[in-house]
Amino acid sequence: MTTFGAIGIASTGMTVHRKWLDAVSDNLANQNTVYSTDEEAYRAKYVVATEIGSENGGGVQVAGIALGSAEGRLVYEPTNPLADEDGYVRYPDVDMASQMTQLIIAQRGYQANAAVVDRARASYEAALQIGRNA
Repeated sequence: MTTFGAIGIASTGMTVHRKWLDAVSDNLANQNTVYSTDEEAYRAKYVVATEIGSENGGGVQVAGIALGSAEGRLVYEPTNPLADEDGYVRYPDVDMASQMTQLIIAQRGYQANAAVVDRARASYEAALQIGRNA
């Protein structure tokens, strides 16, 4: 694999992990958004990644975004202005522990791909330096 190939593949990984971080941040930002029971709850976003074949340079890409349940969870809050006649409101079904775990995994994946780009750049610069000294 060439240095530029490694940079290209790592950059596709960075793009997927960035999209994953965006989805997790949206989920965390909306986890406490309340809806009336006659509305759909916020639907959690999940990034679906797929490989790019080696004939196209290799790497990964975002194939799409899967959405969680619009049903959410019903919570008894009779003092909430959006509560129905029985006192219930709808919250998204977003688990903070799961989202924080995904946040850490996506962050580490992004950092690992960024390190590959940095190391490939450094090796390319070293090769240029060797060429200058020869």
